[in-house]
Amino acid sequence: MNYDVKNFQAEVLEHSATIPVLVDFWAEWCGPCRILSPVLEKLATRHTGEWELKKLNTEEFPDVAAQYDIRSIPNVKLFSDGAVINEFVGALPESSIEQWLRAALPDKYEQQLNQAELLIGSQQYDKAKSLIEPIVAVSAEHERARSLLAFALLSTDRKRAVDLVAPLDEASKYADAADAIRTIDLLLSKLRDTSVLPESVAKKKYLAAIKSLSEGKIDQALEQFIEVIREDRYYDDDGSRKACIALFKYLGEENEITMKHRREFGNALYT
Repeated sequence: MNYDVKNFQAEVLEHSATIPVLVDFWAEWCGPCRILSPVLEKLATRHTGEWELKKLNTEEFPDVAAQYDIRSIPNVKLFSDGAVINEFVGALPESSIEQWLRAALPDKYEQQLNQAELLIGSQQYDKAKSLIEPIVAVSAEHERARSLLAFALLSTDRKRAVDLVAPLDEASKYADAADAIRTIDLLLSKLRDTSVLPESVAKKKYLAAIKSLSEGKIDQALEQFIEVIREDRYYDDDGSRKACIALFKYLGEENEITMKHRREFGNALYT
């Protein structure tokens, strides 16, 4: 396949509005360019339909090279909607380029997942699930999709929700979401055996808060957890503080219930 650029405006800038375009700026005399070139071609074949590869000889197109400030080659730039959104310089190994691509490529599901996130925030879990399930089915490693689907399932299928976030460790961008799922699951499990909770004047309110949560009454649950913080700050290993943080994450920071309780939560912690 011929990847050489003939018309930069049409083949890169305009075409990148349809699909991301990876441009390899190179020259005949460049040794590292000859090392990198077959690696990029291999990746382009592997990721057909996700992005396209183009190669621009800086000797033949010095004006374009100057426009994009090419000072060292190989220089690889990723274009989307006519603009450079990421780049790297040098002949990186295949595994490093794969990792770079995962972080650099725009998420084709972003609009769909943003809509699902809003639906979860308004507790329309079934509608959110219907948007996310197809994404997870074709892209099982999509961490944002997995974490959002876990949120959507938490009230109906806690086991699957926890399983979905199991691979998301501290290194994941969605580690906080995974922790929120695990925290809520642990809280709800305590309703099965209340004897695991220490005796305290706050125990009754704490259980009431968990029960409200189990019934989907998140607004009420937050009020009750905040009352427990005021009464017994560190009850159940700081359980009420952890519960509030998890629920804020669950709802989203812009959710009206989150905003309603944020200030009272802060006041309860520091008064």
